[in-house]
Amino acid sequence: MANWYSADLHFGHHRIIDFCRRPFASTAEMNAALIANFQGCVAHDDDLWILGDFAFGRADDTAQFENWFHSLPGRKHLIIGNHDDEAVISLPWASTEYMAEIQDGEHSLVLCHYPMITWNGARRGALQLFGHVHGLVAVWCRSFDDVMCSKGDKPWAQAERMNFARMRCGLR
Repeated sequence: MANWYSADLHFGHHRIIDFCRRPFASTAEMNAALIANFQGCVAHDDDLWILGDFAFGRADDTAQFENWFHSLPGRKHLIIGNHDDEAVISLPWASTEYMAEIQDGEHSLVLCHYPMITWNGARRGALQLFGHVHGLVAVWCRSFDDVMCSKGDKPWAQAERMNFARMRCGLR
């Protein structure tokens, strides 16, 4: 079992393609690529943490939201973001929270849709994972913007993130 992390999927959001310079001609192409990429990484017994903004659309799009949700593998957890309305929150997530503190192997993680200046355990090595800012805000060594654009539209595994952190700022 592994943990995977991602933020700001924005299923169904046509303007996110231009806003984040995603390499897709349409939302249908983006949605299909996201699903395929997640299916290629995440196993059915893995935990998939979505750090907000799962989908974008009208509340009457619940059937489409359910289709996207059930197309993703793993036990899915939602850290609620600003675009996650009741139709998204009511999907059968394993958990829904505005913020969560979890342990991934030897690493303490604080998960929130929004970046924070500091968080519980920051001075004791805890890492913060977030979304919302779409790579537009400078981050520091123990804080990671998990926006889809930063990883080629695939989720992050903690080992990959730590390799990235070691390269970026010498973390162990």
